[in-house]
Amino acid sequence: MNKDFAPYQPSLDMKELGFDEPCFGYYYTLNGKDWKFADNKQYDSLDEFYNIGSMFTISAPLYQQAFRWFRKKHNLNVFIQNGTSSWMAFIGNTPSYIPFVDEVEGSNEFKGHNTYEEAELECLKKLIEIVKNK
Repeated sequence: MNKDFAPYQPSLDMKELGFDEPCFGYYYTLNGKDWKFADNKQYDSLDEFYNIGSMFTISAPLYQQAFRWFRKKHNLNVFIQNGTSSWMAFIGNTPSYIPFVDEVEGSNEFKGHNTYEEAELECLKKLIEIVKNK
């Protein structure tokens, strides 16, 4: 799977929140259990029965597409920046953003993420959690 696409579980969670946009990638299953990733080219070669919107297909958004959807649909903005030693992700409504990373116990510091991609994934999971809990 390409690291630019949201993984299966966040993609499924977004579908359950109402995400239904055409994507450059999809997760599909032929047996209802084992989910596989396919980009548009691979996906287009599948039998037409496995089309967008069927119970056998889940759209796999690019991270930028997922973040745009949360911004437009739920007014949740995101930015990710490199801190002094780690990547930090912030979620909020402009102009007040809050870091959502874990506080280091007994201090006012926050524990960031080792890579930008790790921060993206954790940020996406947090967006899903925020909307589910509304």
